[in-house]
Amino acid sequence: MSAIPTFEGFNLNKQLLNAVADLGFSTPTEIQQKCIPLVLGGQEVIGIAQTGTGKTAAYLLPVLMKVKYAQGDEPRAVILAPTKELTIQIAEHTKALAKYTDLRILPIYGGIGPKTQIEEIRQGIDIIISTPGRFLELYLKGELPTKQIKFLVLDEADRMMDMGFMHQLRKILEVVPRKRQNLLFSATFSERVEKLSAEFLEFPIKIEVTPQATTAKQVEQELYHVPNMRTKINFLERLLQDKEAFNRVMIFTRTKEVADSVFNFVERKGLGPVKVIHSNKGQNSRINAVNEFKEGLLRVLVSTDVTARGIDVVKVSHVINFDVPPLHEDYVHRIGRTGRAFQEGKAITFVTKSELYHIEKIEALIREKIPVKQIPEEVEITKTPYEEAQAMALDIDWQKRKENPDFKGAFHEKKRTPEPKKKAAPRDKKKTTPPDKKKTTTPGKKKENSFELSKVTFKKKKKGVAFDKKKKKPE
Repeated sequence: MSAIPTFEGFNLNKQLLNAVADLGFSTPTEIQQKCIPLVLGGQEVIGIAQTGTGKTAAYLLPVLMKVKYAQGDEPRAVILAPTKELTIQIAEHTKALAKYTDLRILPIYGGIGPKTQIEEIRQGIDIIISTPGRFLELYLKGELPTKQIKFLVLDEADRMMDMGFMHQLRKILEVVPRKRQNLLFSATFSERVEKLSAEFLEFPIKIEVTPQATTAKQVEQELYHVPNMRTKINFLERLLQDKEAFNRVMIFTRTKEVADSVFNFVERKGLGPVKVIHSNKGQNSRINAVNEFKEGLLRVLVSTDVTARGIDVVKVSHVINFDVPPLHEDYVHRIGRTGRAFQEGKAITFVTKSELYHIEKIEALIREKIPVKQIPEEVEITKTPYEEAQAMALDIDWQKRKENPDFKGAFHEKKRTPEPKKKAAPRDKKKTTPPDKKKTTTPGKKKENSFELSKVTFKKKKKGVAFDKKKKKPE
């Protein structure tokens, strides 16, 4: 297939070409050059490309060209995405490319009440961008007609598989018309995505413009061995003090708790403006934080992987992996937030001993070694607290057991077989002392050890040991 050097070569209508020019796109990317002609020709396509390569426009432009203008009241194209943030992002791209048309475009997603979305659908819609859950919810309410759907796009299919959407996607495929054009786009082509594509597509053409899970060439990667959480914080403070170089930074953490801790630290140290987004934050709060970051009102945005694929900001100077992602494909998507639209960027990763396992897997996935750098001397390296060291050791044990089921682990100690206890001789209730130790006393004379024995017996009774009923209780 010969390369198409300009967007005019795709025979797009004037409205779309004007919108493309307004967005500043001059030369189609490789994924766009290969996918757009196929989709315009009615072919079902699997597009495999890393984030930031223009794959969203690779399916949007031909779909917009085919839908063309507002018609009827029911949606004719559906784009499914895994997260609310990505749904909103795709809707913004779609509206920007369709600005000179009268197409009605609606993003629908959970986290907010469906009432407003239902009202907009009733007024008539042409293209819906939706999360799988909200799509099914509105369909089951009878508020989302599907009979006129001619185009169905699955974006970030690998992420959908990671998030467990397979069951919902199968239900959606049952309720949309069989005669439709299907498109699937993903950054990686895992076994689960391949299985989905076999159920979803008919005789597709697979377009893979870069090897799976390849990092963007414009992104410079650095890896730092950091002993513990406190040192990570110290190093982060040192990096953010350079406000000129680190002018728009995304910091990714593994958990919501760590994200909140990092946010509080950056805000307290005056290294912002900063905001944090994760699944516990309200929908409006998350959207506002992303918009402020895009507009340059925020210097730092702290996030869990919920937004690793939902933000398209051109001039992100740095991505900092405060924690290494346990889902190794997420590393590619995290660092793909920088180096977008042919801009340069840098990705910095902090790694502890227990995270080295994931780094090895990531390097195997991206087929390259991440350059290791030394922590600057001015960064204070603190001693690892006992609890954190134990937690890391347990993680390492789990990793080794995962690789080798026979591995017993550093915390596994062979229990010594206890020596069998000698059975005590049957106690004669009439006897209070063994025969060999029984003392002879003069008749009528009180036994010398009777008081002491009574005291001992009484103490044992207090501890819950059976009391000899025939003994006289001490006064």
